[in-house]
Amino acid sequence: MKILVLGSGAREHAIVLSLLSEGEQHEITAAPGNAGIGRAVGTVDLDANDPVAVANHAIAHGIDLVIIGPEAPLVAGVADELREQGIPVFGPGRAAAALEGSKSFAKHVMEEAGVPTGRAVRAGTSAEVEAALDEFGAPYVVKADGLAAGKGVIVTSDRDAAVAHAHAFLGSGSVLVEEFLDGQEVSLFFVSDGHTVVPLSPAQDFKRAGDGDTGPNTGGMGAYSPLPWLDGAFDSEADFVAEVTETVARPVIRRLAEEQTPFVGLLYAGLILTSKREGDSDRGIRVIEFNARFGDPETQVVLPRLATPLSELLFAAATGTLDRVEPPRFTDTVAVTVVLASENYPAAPVTGRVISGVDAADAVDGVHVAHAATAVRDGELVATGGRVLSVVAVGSDFTEARARAYTAISAIGLEGSHHRSDIAARVAD
Repeated sequence: MKILVLGSGAREHAIVLSLLSEGEQHEITAAPGNAGIGRAVGTVDLDANDPVAVANHAIAHGIDLVIIGPEAPLVAGVADELREQGIPVFGPGRAAAALEGSKSFAKHVMEEAGVPTGRAVRAGTSAEVEAALDEFGAPYVVKADGLAAGKGVIVTSDRDAAVAHAHAFLGSGSVLVEEFLDGQEVSLFFVSDGHTVVPLSPAQDFKRAGDGDTGPNTGGMGAYSPLPWLDGAFDSEADFVAEVTETVARPVIRRLAEEQTPFVGLLYAGLILTSKREGDSDRGIRVIEFNARFGDPETQVVLPRLATPLSELLFAAATGTLDRVEPPRFTDTVAVTVVLASENYPAAPVTGRVISGVDAADAVDGVHVAHAATAVRDGELVATGGRVLSVVAVGSDFTEARARAYTAISAIGLEGSHHRSDIAARVAD
């Protein structure tokens, strides 16, 4: 197949590498890509957020499948234009992508579908924000209602900080004030063709910038998969996945279809296993958020374990034939990714600095480096954003995978950079 991958981050690099692992049966291009993606496949200088430009390119080059990586093109309606032109695309249309683009819409869908989630109040004024904060109490959770590039959420015990965060977004829209849910977080991906839903393997990411879950929220500083500790709360990981599929994913996909906004693409369920009980259940699964695309950095640890061809799954979803393919299979290996971030990330990251040692990191057994924000300038690899690289390691167990990941990241040089040292530590003991 001729496949076009839209996006420029580590998530898209991970998708490209998974497609390449299938052999030489595909002709893959990426738009716009980054320095790492450009070393693996051809890249195109194309505005991924322009529906007409993307569709025209796909038609002119005979593209068989478009895979939309980030959320911005989805909310911009790129998938809608591609479908109108008869081009298979993996990614929901603008209306269904509101599941990520509008926290209020997501809460509406969950309420209508009977999906377990935390209580929330939509606030459009300072007075409404402060009333909701006082209603729920500390810790305070405030979320921008729309897209915010991973910076729209604050969880804090400081009421003044929560109010200030809300004010930063009230000028351009509303915010959601939510009750705080305490427990382990789980990310679970589902592939959907609008009717059929199939789950992938769960992962856990690390949102806080510092070790021990300290510091500000980020877009994600690392992840690991699978989650062996789920066996302690459920009969097995498979039991957990089955429950979430039946109580969360299928009801949401069904509800979106009923609202004439079919969801074709990747449904990301951000979940929390709370200590709160409901009826006779002590599992307490609640939805924190939905995304309408592959999560980052979870994609970097889920796809290396995927034994089923990724292209087969995504093309079936894009063409409404997901019920005709075998459920996705995963290897017994484990995967860990550690994100290397620029100085001052997530506040005001310093960019333009030279990166060294990536080839040495790539050479570590069981390791590959996914580029998130890189470019080549004057012959040198430089950082162009906050999260720069995602060092991915696979192994027979988490002790081996972690050792490989941290050996590799120690080989990389970037002035002022930082990373967490405790990714997957709890499962490696």
